[in-house]
Amino acid sequence: MTRSLLHDAENIYKAALASVDPARLVESHVSREGSRISAGGETYDLKDYEKVFMVAFGKSAFPMARSLAKILGGRLTKGIVISPGADRFPSAGVTFVRASHPSPDAGSVRAGKKVMSLAKAAGGKDLIFMLVSGGGSSLLALPAKGIPLKDKRVVGDRLIKAGADIQQLNTVRKHISGIKGGRLAKAAYPASIVSLVISDVIGDDLGIIASGPAHWDPTTFKNARRVLKKFGIWETCPPAVAEYIAKGVRGEASETPKKDDPWFLNVRTHIIGDNKTALDSAEKAARQAGFQTMRLASADSGEARVAAKDYIREFRRLLGDPAIHKAPTCMLAGGELTVRVRGRGKGGRNTEFVLAALNEIQKGENLHYFGSPVEGPAGNRTVAVLGDWLILSMGTDGIDGPTDAAGAWAGPETIRRAKDAGLNSSQFLRENDSYGFFMRAGGLIMTGPTGRNVMDIRIFLFIPALGK
Repeated sequence: MTRSLLHDAENIYKAALASVDPARLVESHVSREGSRISAGGETYDLKDYEKVFMVAFGKSAFPMARSLAKILGGRLTKGIVISPGADRFPSAGVTFVRASHPSPDAGSVRAGKKVMSLAKAAGGKDLIFMLVSGGGSSLLALPAKGIPLKDKRVVGDRLIKAGADIQQLNTVRKHISGIKGGRLAKAAYPASIVSLVISDVIGDDLGIIASGPAHWDPTTFKNARRVLKKFGIWETCPPAVAEYIAKGVRGEASETPKKDDPWFLNVRTHIIGDNKTALDSAEKAARQAGFQTMRLASADSGEARVAAKDYIREFRRLLGDPAIHKAPTCMLAGGELTVRVRGRGKGGRNTEFVLAALNEIQKGENLHYFGSPVEGPAGNRTVAVLGDWLILSMGTDGIDGPTDAAGAWAGPETIRRAKDAGLNSSQFLRENDSYGFFMRAGGLIMTGPTGRNVMDIRIFLFIPALGK
């Protein structure tokens, strides 16, 4: 009986998701004994603080906050939880605010005002636990003075469609915001801040995660203007945004706080989960399933369709290694890619990656090399001599761009089904319609929102012919 690579892939990615469960991450990094609480390896005596606050924002805010509130118990003075889901919080004294992602809405601004009010009210003998996770840039928003929310949304949406990466996107976001780029830490000073972070960015850059509201910002107004010019947005930027950034460049608007500013003296930040956490668990699950494993990358970036070509080239090279053909092999990668929207289709970075990889496999030499049992370019039928394979890419948050899918997977059967249905992968790719392709050919991964967000994971599985 042929081994089900899809079943293996599902077990591997489910293990990855379980390892970054937000509640478990908080519980494994925070503990309390009497008045002493240990967080991220540092210990704080709650007796030293008059008030203890909690601010949680991001896709994982609700479960993170629920776990911390349970640990703090009666010592929690007040809390604010900002999330795209749920509508109430089980602990007294905690206000829940529903906000939007990936673009901020009125709830995001309402949340920003509440959090800034709490921060400004905190004093030198108060402690603020800040729980940060991916999506916080949109969920916690407070446009700079004079910038309407709709203008902030327009700029963000244009950058995303143009293919800007998260660093470029957040460089602009921080410079049209009244709360990001360290401004929240400035408002809270001299209160103490303990920030527990689940990272959704490459390199766990604290200045990029949720646009770094409690972390100093190395970028400037000039950097923000440069990003907008690079993507051809500056000339058509909403006037309020362009005027504000221009004022900042001239020194007429306050720059984001920098590394040597005093506002960060009482801030302690701890990464409690990231993409590597997920990949480590995925690798462990793959080994338990009998695969030899390889870690190809943990910091993918760039355009999805370009990365797909590079991976297929690498996949081919590895398949030429005799050692690969001795045992089932699992290759893993992680990171976050981008999509440059050229067509009018529907899809996200993960479905586009898999479609681009599939399209690359079907080209001449690759088609024969991957042994896909379909007609080649010359009408010759290839033979599946290498074995079975599967490529999967998914967002750990369960949301791939503007779709209800987490991502997609593909294998030899996908090529066969697409051929039988008359689907041209190149044409779907030109239209950025990866969702439409996999909707018809099969292969969409539908997990629903997971409440986790540590970027994306990619799984490449190969079973040699003798190992099937």
